[in-house]
Amino acid sequence: MAGAARFEACLGVENSAAGKRWRLRPADEQHIKDLQQRAGLSDFTARLLASRGITAGEAGNFLSPTLKRGLPDPSSFADMDKAAGLILDALAAGQSVTVFADYDVDGGSSAAQLIRWSRDMGYSMGLYVPDRVTEGYGPSAKALLALKDEGVDLVITVDCGAAAYDALTAAHEAGLPVIVIDHHLMAAGEMPPCAALVNPNRADDKSGQGHMAAAGVTFMMLVALSREARRRGTNDVPDLRRFLGMTAMGTICDVVPLTGVNRVITAQGLKVLTQRVNPGIAALCDVAELSMEGGFTPYHAGFIVGPRINAGGRIGQADMGAKLLATDDPDEARSYARQLDVVNRERRRMQDMMHVEALQMAEALPDDAPMIIVAREGWHPGLIGIVAGRLKDRFDRPALVIGIDGEGMGKGSGRSMSGVNLGAAISVAKDAGLLVSGGGHAMAGGLSVKANKIKDLTEFLNSYLSDDITAARAQSGRNIDAIITLGAAGPELINEIDAVGPFGMGNPQPVFAFENVRVAYSKRLNGGHVRVTFEDAGGGRLSGICFRAEEQGFDTLLLSPESKLLHIAGRLKRDSWKGRERIDLQLVDIAPAR
Repeated sequence: MAGAARFEACLGVENSAAGKRWRLRPADEQHIKDLQQRAGLSDFTARLLASRGITAGEAGNFLSPTLKRGLPDPSSFADMDKAAGLILDALAAGQSVTVFADYDVDGGSSAAQLIRWSRDMGYSMGLYVPDRVTEGYGPSAKALLALKDEGVDLVITVDCGAAAYDALTAAHEAGLPVIVIDHHLMAAGEMPPCAALVNPNRADDKSGQGHMAAAGVTFMMLVALSREARRRGTNDVPDLRRFLGMTAMGTICDVVPLTGVNRVITAQGLKVLTQRVNPGIAALCDVAELSMEGGFTPYHAGFIVGPRINAGGRIGQADMGAKLLATDDPDEARSYARQLDVVNRERRRMQDMMHVEALQMAEALPDDAPMIIVAREGWHPGLIGIVAGRLKDRFDRPALVIGIDGEGMGKGSGRSMSGVNLGAAISVAKDAGLLVSGGGHAMAGGLSVKANKIKDLTEFLNSYLSDDITAARAQSGRNIDAIITLGAAGPELINEIDAVGPFGMGNPQPVFAFENVRVAYSKRLNGGHVRVTFEDAGGGRLSGICFRAEEQGFDTLLLSPESKLLHIAGRLKRDSWKGRERIDLQLVDIAPAR
């Protein structure tokens, strides 16, 4: 393992094949020694924790996160106890209660938690998920008033509603109470009229949990509901731990920081997901032929199961994902899973076509453009966010992708980078009259804009965020956690890595550099991926995969018939199959050795 002073640029890589400058993730040596001595950690684990800002006093809770130590008091959230009381009042009175959910994994898992909790309590809640294309994001006056006409007495919005001032005003005037459970940023000032608004990002909330996903906030609502039910004399309440798999799915897939309570939720939720207690998620794992030998991981949630749940809301039936998560019927779960798998394959086909078009437009932009902003007629609004994420990764700057419909209205979705608050910028653009609607959080945002305003919006966002983007990009090189040999990548090292997980936003999965290696074997796979085996002078060998190698321009180096010395960077993971275990490398960057 190399210290931080080995090279100003790690292994001298100033400009990798991905255009990144490699640098060792900073870790103070005294901090490392403190972790070793006071927490009894190895040098390797201490370095990982030190580089993530974990102190010796925090190490125990970080490495062994528990609900008892890590779950906040629900009463610390503004309106939480009020909302719990109103929900129980409505259920006990036999009123009709409907959950109004966003169409993504966070919204679906939030809705399913409430529906399952009420079912276990002997009650029933309805479900409404707006169509992404015809209705757009969040509650509308039309949808809420339609629910009122159908006899609904109480609406609970999840993962949406905090910014729906006009819709909530219409519901209030019609006599329909609405409880909002959300996590999106809110503008300062007057709140929308509703029966209760639970959102750790409302201005007067003192919980300090603004980094939570809606699924996490909803889980806290279940805690409050169960506590209130006990206070009212009901002792037989559901075991909330069974719902943590859904909470973890929403938390991981919404890409919120896996720190604090989010880390606790995710760590415990992954254990529940491994047990396959949710028929819907179990059915999706079966459809995807997902092996659970090594346990359910954030990768499975974010890249295998999550996209299939999302597929219904993107280009299919909007409520299918939430229904899958909420059902207790294995046959129904299998039916939904098969449908979502088919829709997901179509989603990938459409997405690949959009990505090629967006990439061509992005490459034509000026090199000094702060943001990647591209727009085109006909792009599906359910897929623009995925394409924006890939452009952001490709060009190392925030990206906004806008699809324009036949009536001249653009729907945009953006993805940002650490240090650039895109959601806040979209809110400012809305206040400036450039948008029909818009909002989001620091790392992502959505908007509606008239086509004739896109040029003005582009100029505004580039100007407004230019300094932040410049500063963020200056700090956004390829962070390397350690330089190790191929032979060191064994089971003991993986055990130490796993102890620092679960990994995600806020707790990045470690990236290791390997110097002076050669390609021993490589093969191009479908989809532009490359399977590869590396070897070094010490006899070490390590196999793995490079996803999207062709798109990133890595395939030329990996498939070259000439055996050149390379520096490589990647993540290590345990791969279990039929009782056999091996260590795989997921290659993320590459550079010719000097």
